[in-house]
Amino acid sequence: MAISLSAITGGAQTGFTAPTYTPTADTPPPNIRGKQWYISAVGGTQTGVIAHTVSAPFTVLVTAPSALKTLSAIDPVTGMLRSVPRNNYGVLIRKGATPLAGQPAAVAIFRCTFEVPAGTDTADGNSIRALTSCAVGVLSQISAGLGDTLVSGGL
Repeated sequence: MAISLSAITGGAQTGFTAPTYTPTADTPPPNIRGKQWYISAVGGTQTGVIAHTVSAPFTVLVTAPSALKTLSAIDPVTGMLRSVPRNNYGVLIRKGATPLAGQPAAVAIFRCTFEVPAGTDTADGNSIRALTSCAVGVLSQISAGLGDTLVSGGL
């Protein structure tokens, strides 16, 4: 996989000042084609936020399909593809969070899946790049509002 992760500058969040995260290479779960990191240090002002521990994990996992799917043959009668399979790639971020003072951490999860139609990688790669660019831009732009929504429940 072409993905690597270095020092992370976090998106804007209410109450945070210049949040940063230090990823350290980790071993992904068995039978998963992916790369994993744990957050070994946090920086900036993030009151109460801790780095990865066994009981309160803070990990990033990027996955790819174990076997890439390709296009099927074109139907000889209709001249159309019979089906367009999808190759699923994902990003999973886990962060231990305290549900109640004095209680053990529960794991909060962010999951993002890219479902890429087979064949688009060669026929229209720039549209896949545009999808990725837009998704990352949207998350970056709405970072503080999304964090506020997840805490308050209000849109």
